[in-house]
Amino acid sequence: MTTTATTSPAGRRPSGTGGGGRQAARSPRALAARVALYAVLITAAAVILVPFVWMVSSSLKRNNDVFTIPIQWIPHDVRWRNFTDIWTKIPMSTYLRNTVLLSTVITFLQVLTGSFAAYGFAKVRFRGRDGLFVVYVATIALPWQAYMIPQYIMMQKAGLTDTFLSLILIQAFGAFGVFLMRQYYLTIPDELCEAARVDGLSEYGIWARIILPLSRPALASLALLTFVNTWNDYMGPFIYLTSNNHWTVQLGLQSFVGQYDADYAMMMTGSVLSVLPILVIFLLGQRYFIEGIATSGMKG
Repeated sequence: MTTTATTSPAGRRPSGTGGGGRQAARSPRALAARVALYAVLITAAAVILVPFVWMVSSSLKRNNDVFTIPIQWIPHDVRWRNFTDIWTKIPMSTYLRNTVLLSTVITFLQVLTGSFAAYGFAKVRFRGRDGLFVVYVATIALPWQAYMIPQYIMMQKAGLTDTFLSLILIQAFGAFGVFLMRQYYLTIPDELCEAARVDGLSEYGIWARIILPLSRPALASLALLTFVNTWNDYMGPFIYLTSNNHWTVQLGLQSFVGQYDADYAMMMTGSVLSVLPILVIFLLGQRYFIEGIATSGMKG
């Protein structure tokens, strides 16, 4: 008994020592892999940020210094006045106001219609639901150029060209938003909806009182993606908006492009001003955006 008691711990000691040795042997390789991963990520981030750094640098230069060789990353003559002159050279405030209006209204309508349609496809049972959803989502594969001309003819016949309403109507619905919200709604237990139906709550009430409060991350993701896409849209306003007082920021920046030359410094200044609102919105909603994208594909 005494021999067994004294040898048993000793017999286990080499096993623990060997496990610690293997763990110590693995740690340098794990550290090297982590360092390599961070090096790759930092390099990729630096490559992605180079155009933005050049844009900010060019916005502080004279027009003749934008394309100098070699590139002057730090301007010799910093021209902060570019950010004040741009407001007088073009009606920048009008362009920003139009862009904010269109982006806000279209984002609100896409979130509203997308979440409501997604609730029907995810939580309401009706004949042909899955087939209709597949057909509707399949429209994502169609490029806008395929139906751009028929769409414009419809708006022209309705007398809506050169109005904000034309852009709002054609962008108020989006198959991608329906797909994103449906995938998130599928992660919400059906028992919640069944219990609410038993309590007498209508489908509209279930959507508004139960589903929407539980889907804030997905709503934030859809709102952010839609807002950024609408803010950066060039072709839509270029086709439908002809009056200068209806132009958006993206159209207004082309005012600096002449027939034989262009004021690239002012163009870069306007680009910086147009990027700042998107940057602020993304930083404020980054947590909800990542959470919504990460959880939208958990259940098919």
